[in-house]
Amino acid sequence: MSLLDKVNAMKMPFAELKGVKFTEVEKDRVVARMLVRPDLCTLRNTIHGGAVMAFADSVGAAATVINLPEDAKGTTTIESKTNFIGGAKEGQTVIATATPVHRGRRTQVWQTRLETEDGKLVAIVTQTQMVL
Repeated sequence: MSLLDKVNAMKMPFAELKGVKFTEVEKDRVVARMLVRPDLCTLRNTIHGGAVMAFADSVGAAATVINLPEDAKGTTTIESKTNFIGGAKEGQTVIATATPVHRGRRTQVWQTRLETEDGKLVAIVTQTQMVL
């Protein structure tokens, strides 16, 4: 089973609710897409900050899962920081790319860049995942 198949087989109900689609999965890079729907927006049909953060959290969590030590029971987010740079409008697709900053036995840190399809930076999220 490929890493992409493994991630797509994981039950991630909140990611599914948001419409997250994983497209590339490697140990050092996880990429997913999410359409900006009306129910993910705030004023002026712009993606809500919470949707941005939740999207990045799902991608960082998936990246952690495929990098867990053999004896780990799972993972949970213990810290997340978001720098909002720009917006994305309803109907646009946001692409999240997570790359590792640190992969240790007890914690992993991932940085996720979120951009529109035309390359406009929406946010940079750094999250720390605890290995359970």
